[in-house]
Amino acid sequence: MELFWVGVGGFAGANARYVMGRAVDSRFGTAFPYGTLAINIAGSLLIGILVTLLAERYAPSHAVRLLLVTGVLGGYTTFSTYAFEAIALADRGQFGRSLLYVLASNGLALVACGGGVALVRALR
Repeated sequence: MELFWVGVGGFAGANARYVMGRAVDSRFGTAFPYGTLAINIAGSLLIGILVTLLAERYAPSHAVRLLLVTGVLGGYTTFSTYAFEAIALADRGQFGRSLLYVLASNGLALVACGGGVALVRALR
């Protein structure tokens, strides 16, 4: 049943990402990735609001957390999860780990993406 809730939320989040990206791109153009930037910022804001509300004010069921956080926001952007985890580490006083996570996530993701591009081009 857990996969169902994640899947339903993921469907909604992925479609929201598509709609938001198209709307931003049609308004500002595609010379700069404004759509992705807007999605990542909005997703980070939303996960901060949602996880804090769920943890500090409400006690939702596991299914609701899976639907909204893992499903909807995970389908919308995993950048939001990354941002929340970095803040959570810092909030627990683990500033070094938070900084390491930020640097490793950005640096290694760029290296991995570049490696993927290079691999495909090398196999041509």
